[in-house]
Amino acid sequence: MNGRPPGLLRLVREDLRAVLERDPSRTSLVEAALHAPWHGLVLYRVAHRLYKGGHRLGPGVLTWLGRVVSGVEIHAGARLGRRVFIDHGFGVVIGQTCVIGDDVTLYHHVTLGSRGWWQDDGRRAQRHPKIGDRVTIGVGASVLGPVTIGDDVRIRAHALVLNDTMRSDR
Repeated sequence: MNGRPPGLLRLVREDLRAVLERDPSRTSLVEAALHAPWHGLVLYRVAHRLYKGGHRLGPGVLTWLGRVVSGVEIHAGARLGRRVFIDHGFGVVIGQTCVIGDDVTLYHHVTLGSRGWWQDDGRRAQRHPKIGDRVTIGVGASVLGPVTIGDDVRIRAHALVLNDTMRSDR
């Protein structure tokens, strides 16, 4: 590798391959391409590029469209790593300052959000979680605030995480 971040098309292809590898109900790339949360990721990837370029209206429209098409709401300012897989995406919310590592798996109704405007320090740049590489977050789990989740952590279904977590005990 030359040290440059991967291009948009490469990221989209890697996300599609992640669907095929992690969803046993998908047996071909064509079936994987019908995975609705993948559509939300594609729209997020485009919106994020526009957002980084200083645009706000276009990314907002793409975020809205992603939510309508896939049930997944990913703020265009969030930073998602490579090969992210969202299984049954309805109800997944990923906030503006969230950072997600590579090879992360999220199940439905996962919230990676802030603790709310009344608790956020508006001057603090990081209001949402930082998720490490190879993390799995179970159905209905919420990770809230500027917490860090370490690499290889598994967060169980319906967990509420408000503190840094470096091992799979949640």
